[in-house]
Amino acid sequence: MSLNDPLANTLSKMLNAERRGKKMVVITPVSKMIKSVLSIMQDNHYIGAHEEVTPEKGGVVKVALLGMMNACGAIRPRYQAALEDYERFEKRYLLAKDFGVLIVSTSRGVMTHAEAKKKGIGGRLLAYCY
Repeated sequence: MSLNDPLANTLSKMLNAERRGKKMVVITPVSKMIKSVLSIMQDNHYIGAHEEVTPEKGGVVKVALLGMMNACGAIRPRYQAALEDYERFEKRYLLAKDFGVLIVSTSRGVMTHAEAKKKGIGGRLLAYCY
């Protein structure tokens, strides 16, 4: 397995496990960004709880799967999205308006595109999930 994009590896591992009907998946290596993406996915009810098994650098996280993901993936290259660009990227990566989330890294942390719209800030696109 190539570790060129750990976020993409994490999302594809979760999606593959979910498609096979697994209830739990173990993710390694884990960074702060991956943990924040997992938290956003949990807040939006795409995955269950995630528990950090080993807290050191490059640790291990167990993620409970709920069977709610249809598709998810990392966005490469990490496009810069201004406030007025979110709608264009929604059309590109999501099936329909208000169906799914784009996960964005902003100057105020990692959040969904809907939160970033409310706060009026742009950022870099990290991932999508629906």
